[in-house]
Amino acid sequence: MPESAAGTPLHIITLVKWVPDAQLERRFTEERRIDRSEGILGELDEYPLEAALQIKEAASRDVRVSALTIGPAGAATAAKKALQIGADDAFHLSDDALTGADVAATSSALAAAIEHVLADGDAEGEHLVITGMASEDGESGAVPPQLAERLGLNLVTQATAVALEEDRLVVTRASATEQQRLAAALPAVVSVTDQANEPRYPNFKAIMAAKKKPLTSWSLADVGLDASAVASKATVLTAAARPPRTAGEIITDEGDAGVKIVEFLAKERVL
Repeated sequence: MPESAAGTPLHIITLVKWVPDAQLERRFTEERRIDRSEGILGELDEYPLEAALQIKEAASRDVRVSALTIGPAGAATAAKKALQIGADDAFHLSDDALTGADVAATSSALAAAIEHVLADGDAEGEHLVITGMASEDGESGAVPPQLAERLGLNLVTQATAVALEEDRLVVTRASATEQQRLAAALPAVVSVTDQANEPRYPNFKAIMAAKKKPLTSWSLADVGLDASAVASKATVLTAAARPPRTAGEIITDEGDAGVKIVEFLAKERVL
């Protein structure tokens, strides 16, 4: 590895999100938003965190792994879990103006928060932002490209493997028809899929050690934004629970079951 790359510290910022527990029934609040009173660290966010930790363990330079989340007070739970898994420190952006933020508002707030993190002593180092492929609640997958555009960074999505080689990233990614292996210069934004690795689980020692790791909380004003900068473009007009599933149609075979099945499929426009 060239001396310049080997001696340059690397700061990896992993985005994590506090999402509703998928094991529980989702409910809406009076404001037509998903009830997040019982949340957890998103499962899809464990993969970027594991990717960051593997890069740190394999690197021959100083690597700092930070976890960043935005959301209400409860979202700090996701940041704390990231610390238990192995992040060195964590940051939590929380502000009432972010309630119900859409993708554009979320990416704007995250970009400002990332710039604020990097302004704290990372001027001479390199940096990398790693995200999950999507969040379990929104499932848009649009935050990583918007974030890269706002920050002016290289973007690689749908990564199934990420490695640091000299002063560049080597990424394997999956497309609809092929597998690609490509290199990207730092700084960059990379989103990883749930095929990228096997996330680790924190043991008791790691859980105890996490209590001594710093968790910094900010408001929008702390990162240089006001409410107008994160105004959502989309508004939820109505929200209602999904109706219960109806019983399926039972076809009794009286010698014409095949015909009835074809007629049913045709009616449902499957054929």
